[in-house]
Amino acid sequence: MASVEVEVVKEADLEQILALYKQAGWWNEPIDEKSYERVRKIISNTFCFVIARYQDRIVGMGRSISDGVSDAYIQDVVVDKDFRRQGIGEAIIHRIVQFLLEHNIRWIALISEPGSEEFYRQIGFRDMIGYTPLFLPIENIE
Repeated sequence: MASVEVEVVKEADLEQILALYKQAGWWNEPIDEKSYERVRKIISNTFCFVIARYQDRIVGMGRSISDGVSDAYIQDVVVDKDFRRQGIGEAIIHRIVQFLLEHNIRWIALISEPGSEEFYRQIGFRDMIGYTPLFLPIENIE
C-alpha cells in the first residue's frame, strides 16, 4: 500500500467518486449533471472527506459527518474491488479518525453494512449494546 496516498479533500474527481458509489451499490439512479452536482456538494459540505489515490486513480473513499464540535458519524467507506485487502480501508478510517481527533471530536460512531462488522471491530470499533439504528423511509411521509 506504500504507493497509495490517503488525504482529506474538499474536491475530488466526481466521475471517479460516482464510480465508487455505484460499485458499492449506493448510487442506483442514472448519472447526469444533477448527480455530479450532488456529489460535488457531498464532498464540499462533508466535515471530513477522505480519498485514497493510486497514481491518478481514486481507489477508495470515506467521510464523516459532524457539527465539528461534539460528535461524528463515519459513512460511505468503500475501496475499489481491485484494491481491497491491502489495508486501504483501514488507512481511510485511520485518517478520518485522526482528523476528528485533531478537531477534538471524541465521540465517533458508524453503522456498518451487514458483513463488514468484523472489519470495524478489528480496528477498534465496538458494538453499541442497547442502541438500535433507525431509519425514516421518506416515501412513507405525506
